[in-house]
Amino acid sequence: MNGASREALAAARERLDALTDSTSVDAVQLADELAAVTALLDREAGLRRVLTDPAQPAEAKAELVQRLIGAQVSGSAADLVAGMARSRWSQPRDLVDALEELASIADLTAAERTGTLDDVEDELFRFGRIVSSSTELRAALTDRAAGTAAKTELLHQLLGGRAKPVTERLVVRLVTAPRGRSLEAGLESLSKLAAERRDRMVAVVTSAVPLSDGQKQRLGAALTRLYGRRMHLNLDVDPEVVGGIRVQVGDEVINGSIADRLDDAARRMAS
Repeated sequence: MNGASREALAAARERLDALTDSTSVDAVQLADELAAVTALLDREAGLRRVLTDPAQPAEAKAELVQRLIGAQVSGSAADLVAGMARSRWSQPRDLVDALEELASIADLTAAERTGTLDDVEDELFRFGRIVSSSTELRAALTDRAAGTAAKTELLHQLLGGRAKPVTERLVVRLVTAPRGRSLEAGLESLSKLAAERRDRMVAVVTSAVPLSDGQKQRLGAALTRLYGRRMHLNLDVDPEVVGGIRVQVGDEVINGSIADRLDDAARRMAS
């Protein structure tokens, strides 16, 4: 997003944070309600055009939202969506994308409240690795001919009792309503949102053998110094990475040994 949409999303995220700061708000329920509104606007192109039409008065659009969904969702969800309708959006699709992001953030907030956010981050990463290593599983989850119920049941068999409830909800929502994204891109986006909940960046670390606790601490500290932000490590093992590690942060890749090459890269990039 850019321009007006970026500002509108930032304002909506602030309102969502203010809502979920209150323990009286059920973050899981709010996530489900926002996801339902996302699905509605994704189906109804005419409605999302009306709600993002800059020629329409802001209050009129907010009132339309209240009439349409006020009796179907909680007051918190209806007020949040109405506030988004008052904002200016660069294009109608941006409103739907923003609602989907807020639904995911609400679910991640629920995980944060229960102290399971780190687990959710790790589970999203591991599920992405499982999908990328199994062409049959990926085909089953992305098959357009397969029904929503069948995909949901498959995910329940894979994740039910093995992953946190928030992880399962996020993955089910992504698989059953991809909205034009690849499964990999959707999982990466969810991982980034999870990391942002603690103002951390995500580093994908691939090593020939599992890292020791000391090595993980040293690597995390070096990356924190390098990027100036707390770092969450997603760890993967690949025997072909002989004698070192591969670290990817966003689009940047650092190759080197655990001890000296990362420190050397940090010094060179800081200079």
